Formats: sequence, C-alpha cells, structure tokens
Amino acid sequence: MIREKLVVIKGAGDLASGVAHRLWRAGFNIVMTEIPQPTVIRRAVAFAEAVYSGTTVVEGVRGRLVKDAQEALWVATSGEIAVIVDPQAKVVGELRPQVVVDAIMAKTNLGTRIDEAPVVIALGPGFRAGRDAHAVIETQRGHDLGRVILEGEALPNTGVPGEVAGYSIERVLRAPAEGVFQGLKTIGDQVRPGEAVARVEDVPVISAIGGVLRGLLHDGLWVTKGMKVGDVDPRATLKHCFSISDKARAVAGGVLEAILYLVRKH
Repeated sequence: MIREKLVVIKGAGDLASGVAHRLWRAGFNIVMTEIPQPTVIRRAVAFAEAVYSGTTVVEGVRGRLVKDAQEALWVATSGEIAVIVDPQAKVVGELRPQVVVDAIMAKTNLGTRIDEAPVVIALGPGFRAGRDAHAVIETQRGHDLGRVILEGEALPNTGVPGEVAGYSIERVLRAPAEGVFQGLKTIGDQVRPGEAVARVEDVPVISAIGGVLRGLLHDGLWVTKGMKVGDVDPRATLKHCFSISDKARAVAGGVLEAILYLVRKH
C-alpha cells in the first residue's frame, strides 16, 4: 500500500513543488530529489529551499530535508514531503515507487527511463511519451498548458519567458557578470525601475521594470554571466510571491490526471 501511494519527483523547483503540493493534498506520499546547491528562483514556493534551511513550508505543507532513502520514506509517510540531495535520483531504485515524475525542467532528458516505475511522467520538452515516459505534460503557457500527452512531445522551448501584465523578457533578472551572487532585497520587496536588487561581486543587478520581487536566487551561489537570478512581477501583488502560480497548478492538474488515468489503464 505504501509503494502504491509513493511518488518520487525529480527536482524541487516551483513547478515541481506545485505538483508535489497537489499530489500531497490528493493523498500521495512524496519524495523529491535535488542537487546540492539548487538554483531555484521562486524559493518561497519551492521545496528545494529545504536543502538550505532544513525545512520549508509551501502553502501549509512542510518539506523536510532527509539524509537517505529510509528517512525519506519515514518522512513521506508521516505527513510531510521528503527532500533529499540525490542528483542521480538513486532513491528511485531504493524505494521502488509507483510513480516517478521528472520535473527538473532541463528541457532535455537527463536520464529518466520509462521502465523506472509503473508510471513515469515528464514535464515539458525533451521527452517523448511512449519512449521516455508514459505521459508528458505540456508546460508552455497557452491553450494546451497542463495537457496530458500520451503520444509525442511537448512544444519546444521558446527561450522567451511568458508574458505577465504586458512584460516578458523585461521581468527576468540576469547576472551581469560571473561571480558570487548576493541579494540586496528579499522576495516580496517592492522594486522600482532602474533599482539594484542584487549584485554579482561588485556589479549591480538592475531591474528594468517596477513591481514586486517574486523570486531571487539564494545568496552565496556562483553564477555565470546571463544566468537567471531573479523575477520581478509587474502586477505588484504581494501574495503572488508566496503562493503557487497558475502555471504550476495547471501542470500539477495534468500530472494528477495522468497518474489516475495510467494507474486505471494498468
């Protein structure tokens, strides 16, 4: 029974966390894998933050950092979401879950196989349903966002951020140089056009637009020039910084649908 309700999610960023939150509320036990230094931007709504802080809460659900598969299973079956530093997702072989979800959002398959679990689901481009996973979930904003794809692939990555209140590329903060990242503001702060919100070494990270700082990279990480380090929301609504996005909820709904459909099909 435990294995039938167990889901391992690769990645613990904001989309992955939206999936985890919905599946947890639907009664599944969740284990999430991450890299040693996650580069998540929307940290206030990402269980990846547990890697740095030990525990984190996303909309009332607690994620807890664990050290091994045994502890992960104990935490996941005790009402919390387990987060484990496991870049190769070795915990999948140790726990043998019913479901594996690749939510790394790398735009390419980093090693997920269709035979890893009875149900394997992947988010976004880089996967083919029927070859790499049993189902692929569309992650591109638009008419098909959240659609369950049982044959074929998701739409290719455009490289252009989705439009919010008329802004797209302008709302993304990128590193102006290579070096150590340091925030000057925190998530939820108001930002003015032309204001410095962070720095890389001695070079400021300037916001092109005004709004609220919805996401910001963790302090102390090494970044490369052009790397995404923050996100300004021009709608300037504070609660958006601390709640799961509409996109993540749509994708999460697709994952839940795919699990229920594929389990019934089997």
